Amino acid sequence: MLAWSWTSNRMIALYIAIGVVLVGVGAWLILRKTLRTRLGMERQLRQDPDINDWLVIFGWTTKVLYVPTIVVAVLASILMFMQESGGRIFAGINPKTVGGVWFAVFFVNFLIEEYHISIKVILIALVGTGFLLLWLHLLGWVTGFLGLFRSLAFSISGTGYLLIAIFGLLTILISWLRGLFFYVAITPNFLNLQEGPTEAGEQIGREDYNSKIDTGDFLERLLGFGRISITFKEKSRLPLTLLVWRVEKKAEMLEKVRAKFAIDYPQQRVTTPEVRLPPPPIQEPPEPAEPEQAPPEPTQE
Repeated sequence: MLAWSWTSNRMIALYIAIGVVLVGVGAWLILRKTLRTRLGMERQLRQDPDINDWLVIFGWTTKVLYVPTIVVAVLASILMFMQESGGRIFAGINPKTVGGVWFAVFFVNFLIEEYHISIKVILIALVGTGFLLLWLHLLGWVTGFLGLFRSLAFSISGTGYLLIAIFGLLTILISWLRGLFFYVAITPNFLNLQEGPTEAGEQIGREDYNSKIDTGDFLERLLGFGRISITFKEKSRLPLTLLVWRVEKKAEMLEKVRAKFAIDYPQQRVTTPEVRLPPPPIQEPPEPAEPEQAPPEPTQE
């Protein structure tokens, strides 16, 4: 049994972990009032009584398209750990089959990220593959051609699949954290470009930029992703293209925002009503008195 010591390697590792946590907490307490995140901007726009429609977006990394590969890697890791456990029930799991399925999903994700695949391209690829298999069948080479893919079979341990999934998730998490401080807020009157953790934004009027929605990549659209491009009238400013998730809702909201123009109305002052006294009663003028009749003049006989 090892003797306990304040200077042992485990204690030094514990000191480092505690120091990192304390530095993180201290930095948060100091900077939390100066940070301007995407979530805070959404809350601010939601509470603005003069703005009913708005949109806040940020650009995901293209590695987010590898989410199916990450999910399959997690499942493959579970299967391989069960196969490596030595149980009779899981002894029939073939590592090469698991590796082949994972590689197929990875290859499809690679095509989605690297190439712009529309429905037209998919149809051309299917027709071309059909003609290739027909031509190989006429030559009797189909079996040999398909046998080439058997040599690509490979196996990875459960730990290897788990590391692949962890690295992929870390890449996506870093992209999301970056999107907290680098985002675009679109309102009916202006576009706000945020490029930092503090108030380092730039406002651009609605007349000085144009927006475009691109969902031409069929496979990206199946995964729920699309691209929103923002071009500026100022020629020196490069266009901005953002890969967004749930593009159908983002596109609908963007159309609503661009179709409106918000007007800032002055706030009405609350005044106490004036108390008015009732008018005095109207007095009727007195009736004129009848003139007195003069006495009759005496008559002479």
